[in-house]
Amino acid sequence: MQWMTLFRKEMTENWRNKKWIWVPLVFILLANMDPVSNYYLPQIIESVGGLPEGTVIELPDFTPAEVVMMSLGQLSSLGVLVITLISMATIAGERKSGVSELILVKPVAYRNYITAKWAALLILVWVSLLLGMLASWYYINILYGELPIQSILLAVLFYGLWLTLVVSVSIFYNTLFKTPGIVAFLSIATIILLSVVTQIFSHILEWSPNNLTTYIMEMLQTGSIPSDLIWTAIVTIIISIGLLIAAIIAFGTKELAD
Repeated sequence: MQWMTLFRKEMTENWRNKKWIWVPLVFILLANMDPVSNYYLPQIIESVGGLPEGTVIELPDFTPAEVVMMSLGQLSSLGVLVITLISMATIAGERKSGVSELILVKPVAYRNYITAKWAALLILVWVSLLLGMLASWYYINILYGELPIQSILLAVLFYGLWLTLVVSVSIFYNTLFKTPGIVAFLSIATIILLSVVTQIFSHILEWSPNNLTTYIMEMLQTGSIPSDLIWTAIVTIIISIGLLIAAIIAFGTKELAD
């Protein structure tokens, strides 16, 4: 009952802050930006004055799988930034303003407080991802060729695990610092560092969460789920849960120290 009350509070607050409106819209825009702009690039160039006479630009014929990866590429950059911005004050802002003290003065379990916020953010992110990729799938089928609906749903399922990790990283730093700006900076820095380390030690870190998109591309091209994708998904889930547990412990330690 206590957890559900906290969860409903977070969902209601996200609605009042219009996050349930603008976050899905941003994801839809990001997921469709590259597919639509690449298809209509010749017309766009022509509308702005065209190219010098004799200039020829040959655009590659993108496959539906490649276009899906364009959408995921936008979400991997700007989408991650959006998630960081909407989550950076989830706990840090309440701690800084004193709202968390008003909530925790009642017999509220730290784990309920943290996991309710984590779950509310995940639902917002996953729904936004699903809507964005379904819109992308619609335009891909019209502009580039047929793509089975199960392929896009599997891509959402596995890529959603990466965004779950991003949310978990942000929640973890929320419990360590009271300044949302620091939380955002450290969250983005951690994600960038993870990417750099994965690239340097790619021969060792084959199941790094950063490799999810690589294996998703392989899945879309072959039509089957690679074993590496399954193991990478498992590792990503374990890291996300580990960060959530660490966040609960860190938050409890901070509150007791204060």
